Amino acid sequence: MSADDLALEEFPDSNALTPADEQGEKSATDLSTVFDVPVNISAVLGKAHISVAQLLKLNSGSVLELDRKVGEAIDIFVNNRLVARGEVVVVEDRLGVTMTEIIKTEDSGA
Repeated sequence: MSADDLALEEFPDSNALTPADEQGEKSATDLSTVFDVPVNISAVLGKAHISVAQLLKLNSGSVLELDRKVGEAIDIFVNNRLVARGEVVVVEDRLGVTMTEIIKTEDSGA
């Protein structure tokens, strides 16, 4: 008999496979096993589509027009998935991002 032949009830600790809303609220300590998993975070100011010829003409001081307006929210991606929108802020002498909106998608399980 293979694992595919077993019903869900036959697996030990089958509660681990039930949706979170059936188990009650989760806390940050429930995620402690994944705290050390690295993720890539990107804050995208905007995008531009140009030809290779235009790209080769760029040099120091060139201005590349992006598809966003001044003051418009930027996109925040975690592992190439849009998770939030935010604003650029200055923290001491560095740029940072403050999240203003969390994006919930249908397939994120949230």
